[in-house]
Amino acid sequence: MTHITASVVQQLAALSAISLDDNEVESMRQELGKIFEYIAQLQELDTSAVEPTYQVGWVGTAMRSDEVAESLGREKLLSLAPSAKDNQIKVPKVL
Repeated sequence: MTHITASVVQQLAALSAISLDDNEVESMRQELGKIFEYIAQLQELDTSAVEPTYQVGWVGTAMRSDEVAESLGREKLLSLAPSAKDNQIKVPKVL
């Protein structure tokens, strides 16, 4: 089993650009230890008879054809806008 020290957790926190107080360091140290213990359990499994999985989901495209189904028209849309000018919807500046 790998023993995670507080200094390792602090180094990981620094690399992740997060700050941890002493209580959080201790909590994270324990959590990482549990994760490594679980990984060690998984490494003990015999997977030699298991076929590798290359694709776990549906293989195909999720895209649909790009077709106009129904349109209100330019004039109707411009009439619904709070402000319009020169056949365009007028919006406030965003800087």
